[in-house]
Amino acid sequence: MKYIKILLLSFFVISSFSYAQETEVEAPTNLDKLLELVKEGKSKEQGENRQREAEFKAARDKQDQILKAEQRELARQERIADQLEEEFRQNQEKLRVAEEAYLKQLGSLNELFGHMQSITTDSRVTFESSLTAAEFGKDREKFLGDLTQKMGESTELPTIEEIERVWYEIMREMKATGEVSRFSATVINVDGTQTECSVVRIGVYNAVCGNSYLEYVPTKGQYQFLARQPAGRYTSSAGRVSDADASSGYVSFSVDPSGPSGGALLANLVQNPSLVERINQGGIIGYIILAIGGITLLYAIYKYVMLWMMGREVQAQLASSTPNSNNPLGRVLKVGASHMKETIDRLELKLAEAIMAERPSIERGISFVKIVSVVAPLAGLLGTVTGMIVTFQQITLFGTGDPKIMAGGISQALVTTVLGLVVAIPTTLAHSFLQSSARSVVDVLEEQATGIVAEKAK
Repeated sequence: MKYIKILLLSFFVISSFSYAQETEVEAPTNLDKLLELVKEGKSKEQGENRQREAEFKAARDKQDQILKAEQRELARQERIADQLEEEFRQNQEKLRVAEEAYLKQLGSLNELFGHMQSITTDSRVTFESSLTAAEFGKDREKFLGDLTQKMGESTELPTIEEIERVWYEIMREMKATGEVSRFSATVINVDGTQTECSVVRIGVYNAVCGNSYLEYVPTKGQYQFLARQPAGRYTSSAGRVSDADASSGYVSFSVDPSGPSGGALLANLVQNPSLVERINQGGIIGYIILAIGGITLLYAIYKYVMLWMMGREVQAQLASSTPNSNNPLGRVLKVGASHMKETIDRLELKLAEAIMAERPSIERGISFVKIVSVVAPLAGLLGTVTGMIVTFQQITLFGTGDPKIMAGGISQALVTTVLGLVVAIPTTLAHSFLQSSARSVVDVLEEQATGIVAEKAK
């Protein structure tokens, strides 16, 4: 009995050690209380085991129910798949029968409708960018697009009315190429605003509003003023057409039929830079060349007028026997008259001195014109070198893939050379004219001085 009690005590300690740590239990004082505690622990464990077993059985039953539900859903989906597969097979058979009926109905017109589909596609593309689109509207383009899609699906043949409308739209576009039409339309300004304008369309080549040319923007379905208008001789012809009416007869107009739908040459003319834009491409060196050239030419004109007036005064003095101090020849003649009684050598020296005194006022500023005529090409060469340096720097940074990146430096390199030559050529001619005019006045003075000396020698 002693060993049995010791074994029960050991079993109790091992099985309920953790439970004794979590709950405070009154320590047994004798073997009867110890045996009672062991029985209570055993009954408690059996209750927990029965509870866990019940929970497991409930979860197992629930999983069986879920499995059976999923199996029923799988069977339902399989039945739906079989049904859809059968419908697909039936639709394929219907489609085969419909295609056979379509081809039988199409017969020998298969090639004809193929050409018609191609014509509708090409016509729609042409109408989208035509100048007549703003006048005739977008309905024809939508009709041709829908018809092309309809014929491309190969499920329905075009009707007689649709074929006739295709013919009508093509004929209307052909007729528009040879007529001048006037209508009111909303035109987009350069700044993005819109204005109502009386548009005159000349065939499918050009459209004008007042003195301005228009272009058609397919994405907006409207006309738009060109960002920059062409030269005045073109805009004046546009104004004549805009102001003309049906009873005014014929007027001259600059038509541009180049390109697929006209206006290609006009677009190139508009893209060409103007004179001011070309000058701006020369940069600071170009401005300096033009400023110096302009000042020089103005001074050359002033100097030429002064020499011309001086030449007239000299010619008037030649016709007069009385010396006048308002011209170089009169002053030289006065010097000769005042020293006429002296020796020939002294008279000759006094006349030479008087001519030399007049020469600076006659030739003043002519050397400046000559210097500018020489320096202007050198300044242009300086701009060329500077522009090429800029171009090479851009090539180093960005490579040669995009020519637009190098356009600025190349433009400056070429424009400054042109500006230098533009200044050098007229200034060289001006220097030649001024030098000739001044020389003619000096020759008259020397001629008259020589005559006075010769008269003294008699």
